[in-house]
Amino acid sequence: SSGPSGPPRRLGPAEVRARRARGACLVRCRRRLYDLSGFVRLHPGGEQLLRQRAGTDVSAALDGPPHRHSRNARRWLEQYYLGELEPGAEQSLLEPMDEKVVGDTAQTPARVDPRCKPVDEEKDLVDWKKPLLWQVGYLGEKYDEWVHQPVDRPIRLFHSDILESLSKTAWYVVFMVWTPVVLYLSWVSYTSLAQGNTRLFSSFTTEYSIPVHKYYFPFIFLLGMFLWSLLEYLIHRFVFHMKPPASNYYLITLHFLLHGQHHKSPFDSSRLVFPPVPASLVIGFFYGVLRLLLPEVLGLSVFVGGLCGYVIYDMMHYYLHYGSPKEGTYLYGLKAYHVKHHFEHQKSGFGISTRFWDRPFRTLIPEETFEKED
Repeated sequence: SSGPSGPPRRLGPAEVRARRARGACLVRCRRRLYDLSGFVRLHPGGEQLLRQRAGTDVSAALDGPPHRHSRNARRWLEQYYLGELEPGAEQSLLEPMDEKVVGDTAQTPARVDPRCKPVDEEKDLVDWKKPLLWQVGYLGEKYDEWVHQPVDRPIRLFHSDILESLSKTAWYVVFMVWTPVVLYLSWVSYTSLAQGNTRLFSSFTTEYSIPVHKYYFPFIFLLGMFLWSLLEYLIHRFVFHMKPPASNYYLITLHFLLHGQHHKSPFDSSRLVFPPVPASLVIGFFYGVLRLLLPEVLGLSVFVGGLCGYVIYDMMHYYLHYGSPKEGTYLYGLKAYHVKHHFEHQKSGFGISTRFWDRPFRTLIPEETFEKED
C-alpha cells in the first residue's frame, strides 16, 4: 500500500537510465513510473510477458483486452510506484543500453524491503511495525475487505520469536518431514495386507466379508489421495474462508491466523505451506477418525494416500505462487486460476491442486473472466 500523500518524486532521463543499467524492470502508466523487478517472477502471466512490456506504457494493458485487471491488481501495482516521469524522460525507457555500461553496473535488483515503506494509518488500518495477530480483531466490519486487499510485504504474527519461528516454514521442510513418513507407512500397509488377514465388513458378518488382497493397495492409496482432494476443497472453502462475525474479536483473530494472513500477504514465501508442528496435530486427528471408521490396515492405507495428497498439495501451493510454469500447461492454467482467487474471486476457485471439486459445488471461476479480467 502507498505511503502518506505528498508531492510526487520527479524522475529524469539520467535516473531512468541508471535504474535500467542496474537491471530494473521499469514500466509506466502514463507519467507514473513503476519498478516491477521484485514482481516479475511472481506474475501469473509469466516473467517473459512482463519483461516484454519493460519500458512501455501499460495503461492500455491494464484496461484490456485481453485482460482487464482487477482493482486489487491495480492496488498491488501501486506498491512499486517510484514517481512521476519528467517531460521527455519517456524515451529514456526505450533507448538501447550500451552493453559495456550494463555489464559494468548491472546486478540482480534487490527487492526493496516493504517494511521500510511509510505506514499510512488511514489506509493500512494496522501498524505494520507490530505483530498483526493482536490488531486484526479490532478491525471489526472493516476486516473482511481489508484482509482481501493483498499487499507485498512480510507479516509478523507474534511478539514471541519462538512462536513466530514456528509459524514459518520453508517449502522443502514439508517434503523432508512427511515424505519418509509416507514411504514408511506405505511399506507397513502393503506388508500388512500381504499377510492376508484383512477383510472388509468383517465386523458385521464373517460369512460375507471381503478379503483385501495386497495388490489392492495402490487403489486404496489412490482413494486416499482422491478423498484428500475433497477434504482440501472443503477445508479451504468452509474453514479458511469462513466470514467471522464483525463483533467477534477472537474469531477474526483465528481466521487471520489460519488463512487471512495468507490472503493479506500472498507472496510471503515463509507461510505458503503448513508448519509440521501444528500439521502433525491435524494429521493425527484425521488418522484417528479413519481408525474408527475402517479396519486398522485399510484405515492406514487410505490415510497414507491422503498424506501423500497433502504433501503434493503443499508443494503445488508453493509452486503456484513462486513457480514459472510453461504457458499452455496444466500448472500454468492452475497458477492463473489460483492468483485470480487471491486478487478477485475470493468466494470461488477453492481448488488448489485441482479444479475438479469446484465444478460440482458450483464455485468454479467463470472461464470468461480469464478473457475479460485479471
